Amino acid sequence: MQVTQNNPASNANSKDTSVGDASSGVAREFHSFVADIEDLIKATTNLTGDELNRAKAKLNQRIASAKTTVEDMGETIVNRARKTAETTNTYVHEQPWNAIGASAAVGLLLGYLLARRS
Repeated sequence: MQVTQNNPASNANSKDTSVGDASSGVAREFHSFVADIEDLIKATTNLTGDELNRAKAKLNQRIASAKTTVEDMGETIVNRARKTAETTNTYVHEQPWNAIGASAAVGLLLGYLLARRS
């Protein structure tokens, strides 16, 4: 019987980095969006007619772009979470005793910390 050693910790580190990248991308997109809105508000105070219509069109385009970016990032995060769950499920089925031991250790540690708190 051959035992394959799969290290979920290394997989989790790479996934944490990519999820962190996605969340920082959302933050960057949000800050960029807010800055664009502020600029447009400042610029539109003196606009009339055709210039105002162009500013509205630019604002609508920026809103659509931000929505698309956020939806894409949401899909990416969901896909990564699904892959992580699949990897965890595979690991638990291949290494049940390791998973039981880790769960017991976490439970004992949590119980100890909660008991000290009381």
